[in-house]
Amino acid sequence: MKISAVVITFNEEANIEAALESVAGIASEIIVVDSHSTDRTVKLARKYTDRIFERKWTNYADQKNFADAHASHPWILSLDADERLSPKLRDELLALLTEESDCAGFSIPRQVFYLGRWIKHSGWYPDRRIRLFRKDCAHWQGEYVHEKLVIAGTTGSLAGPIHHFTYRNISEHLARIDRFSNLGAQKLYAAKKKCRWYHLLVLPLARFVKSYLLKLGFLDGFAGLVISVLNGYAIFARYAKLREIWKKGERLEPFPD
Repeated sequence: MKISAVVITFNEEANIEAALESVAGIASEIIVVDSHSTDRTVKLARKYTDRIFERKWTNYADQKNFADAHASHPWILSLDADERLSPKLRDELLALLTEESDCAGFSIPRQVFYLGRWIKHSGWYPDRRIRLFRKDCAHWQGEYVHEKLVIAGTTGSLAGPIHHFTYRNISEHLARIDRFSNLGAQKLYAAKKKCRWYHLLVLPLARFVKSYLLKLGFLDGFAGLVISVLNGYAIFARYAKLREIWKKGERLEPFPD
């Protein structure tokens, strides 16, 4: 069982070495697709691989499909630059290397390190994603944000987590919400969805309650409170921006029938 580790990057000099180091000894090759970074991302990645491709950014799914297409081996391990394989997951993957699996892919839990602690609740864990899969059985879909892996065949599950260092602080968290809410609003607008009053009042509150109470976010302390509040705010921002887009469209260029 040979694995190609695949990472897409843009200005990830703070993360890329740790990500690639974590797959060393697991992957038979490492593929990096970089969107013309202006920092040292590519230079640092060359310490681990010469299979680096420069490509203009399109969207998450398209970049990952491009990267996967350049994999030489039948199995792909898809990792983001701000993720690392945990020691437990490395041990599981090393065991898999000696076997031949009938599965088309394996789901892996992700655990986020946020505001000085590992998050165990709040709807952020276990956050299982299929990240190890057969190249010929899967492809990525999604034009805007939150790309989805479509896989044909049975899937297994691994217990060891991917460690996710997604935000260094609340400011980075807010910046990500701002960027992703822009994309989310554009996706809703492209589907001709409208913003209603309950999208701005009921859905954000419901998301907070779900994260903080139903998903036990209160057990994650201050970090759980921040996550839950910002989960609700992310919904509000998406629909508020959708309303803003429609207002501009009505003045400038409404959707044709």
